[in-house]
Amino acid sequence: MHAGSAAAEDHSAVQDSHARTRERVARAILENGPSTAAKLGDRLGLTPAAIRRHLDALLADGVIEAREERVYGQRGRGRPAKVFVLTDAGRDEFEQAYDDLAVGALQFLADTGGDELVTAFARQRVADLEKRYRPLVEAAAPGERTAALAAALTGDGYAASAAQSPVTDGDQLCQHHCPVAHVAEQFPQLCEAETEVFARLLGTHVQRIATIAHGDDVCTTHVPRSTGEPGPHTEDSAERIS
Repeated sequence: MHAGSAAAEDHSAVQDSHARTRERVARAILENGPSTAAKLGDRLGLTPAAIRRHLDALLADGVIEAREERVYGQRGRGRPAKVFVLTDAGRDEFEQAYDDLAVGALQFLADTGGDELVTAFARQRVADLEKRYRPLVEAAAPGERTAALAAALTGDGYAASAAQSPVTDGDQLCQHHCPVAHVAEQFPQLCEAETEVFARLLGTHVQRIATIAHGDDVCTTHVPRSTGEPGPHTEDSAERIS
């Protein structure tokens, strides 16, 4: 083999390795929500220099963007930490299940049958989720049902997590990925029907406080909890709150 060919193959292998690592970084942001460079490096076992290099590449490609970290309660001294979130283009890299046909079909329903028909379609769409999730949620202990629902959602690609709310007596159910986010931008009935299912499964009134469809980083649902009821036992829960 000529030296030039060997060098080209080595360069190609390095590029492939970098591409796979960048995909791991983007997926870590997708699954865990807004993340600092330090936490991403810890999760993926990358040095500060390496994680910065991959983050710079993802920023240049428009896959991620940098924002100031949200701070709950009283803010300490100094500037808020910088966190990295996926852009719409970055989410598209993870095979979001929407297209112009879906939007067109729902618009046709709205034009011919009104919003009530769109709502009926949205409720029918999530009926299967409710049927499949109910045994899993009801089998969990009362304090673990939000976590059980999060696990079921994760199995369907929603990259969900459950944690104690940082500001209220309750839990937060976070979905870091939404396969129909772009469709839901125009048809919020999809989000509303999903929220109704969560309330029925958890047996309590829940409140959707953020959605990816409306430009938030994570779909976040507040689940009130009875006094004294333990919260979900999830690792790194504070990191997963939107």
